Amino acid sequence: MRSADRYRLIRRVAIVAGMVVLLVLPFITEAIDEPFYVDLVTRFMIFAIAAASLDLILGYGGMISFGHAAYLGIGGYAVAIFSFYGIDNGFLQLTVAIVGSALVALVIGAICLKTSGLYFIMITLAFTQMLYFLGVSLEEYGGDDGVNTNRSEFFEALDLYDSNTFYYFVFGLLVVCVLGLRRIVGSRFGRVISGAKSNELRMRAIGFPTFRYRLVAFAVSGAVCGVAGFLLGNLTEFVTPEYMHWSRSGELLVMVVMGGTGTIFGPVIGAVSFLLLEEWLSSLTEHWLLFFGPSLLLLVLFAKRGLYGLISPPTGEAE
Repeated sequence: MRSADRYRLIRRVAIVAGMVVLLVLPFITEAIDEPFYVDLVTRFMIFAIAAASLDLILGYGGMISFGHAAYLGIGGYAVAIFSFYGIDNGFLQLTVAIVGSALVALVIGAICLKTSGLYFIMITLAFTQMLYFLGVSLEEYGGDDGVNTNRSEFFEALDLYDSNTFYYFVFGLLVVCVLGLRRIVGSRFGRVISGAKSNELRMRAIGFPTFRYRLVAFAVSGAVCGVAGFLLGNLTEFVTPEYMHWSRSGELLVMVVMGGTGTIFGPVIGAVSFLLLEEWLSSLTEHWLLFFGPSLLLLVLFAKRGLYGLISPPTGEAE
C-alpha cells in the first residue's frame, strides 16, 4: 500500500470513528449517568461549524478574518430578538440567521476585499467591533447584560428542550455544513478560490473575476457561521454582545490553526481540541491561558499542518 493510500485510509477510519462516537455518545452518558457531557459536546459541535466556516475563507481563500464572530452574534440575535417578541418559529429564525449573516458578510466583504494583508485584518476587526458595540447599545434587548431566549420551535416531534434531541439536531447540521463546505471547495468554484489565494493576478489574467468569487465565498462563510450562532443562542438560551467580541474571532482562528487550515475537517478537530483544553485547564486554574499558550506554540512548531495534518500525507506527496 502506498504511503498516500495509507494516510487516506487512516483519515477515513478516524472520521468514521469520530462520527460513530458522536452518534452513540448520548447513550453512553445516559448509561454512566453523566448528562452534562451531552451539552458539552453539543457546544463543541457548534463551534466546529463556526471554525469550519472560517476555514473556507482562511484556509482556501487566504483571507485572514478577525471579524468572524460577528456572524455568531447575528445568528444568536436572530433567535433572541424574535423570542423577545414571542416568535419562536425555528424556520423563520434560522432563515433570518442565514440570510442576515450572508448579507452582512457581503457588505463587509465588498469593502474588505478591496484591501489585503494587514489592512484586510484590521478592517474585519473594525467591523466586528462596530457590531459588538451596536449590540451593547441595544438596551431594549439587554445591552451589555444580554437577553434570555426560548428555544426555537420546528415540528412538534422536534423538541429542542430535550438535550438528546437538540444534540442530534446540532449533529445533523454539523454533518450538512461540513459536507456542504467540502463539496464547495472541491468544485470549480472552490478551485478558483484556491487559485486566487496562490496567484490572484494570474487567475484574473485567464479570465476569472476573482473579486466576485472571493466575495461569494465570504458570504457563504458568514452564512454558515450564522447557523452556528443560531445554534449557540438555542443552547445557552441567552444571547450577549460578547458573542461578537474580537477575542471570540481570535479563538475561532486558533481553532482553525490547531486543526489545520485548508482541510475543513481539521477545524472540526481543532474546535474540539481547543474547547477540551479550555475546559480541562480552566478547571485547574483561572490562569489557564498561561499554560495553553506554550501548548499552542509547541503545536505550531512540531505540527505545522495542525492536528489533521498528522494523518495526512507529507507535503509534496500525492494523495
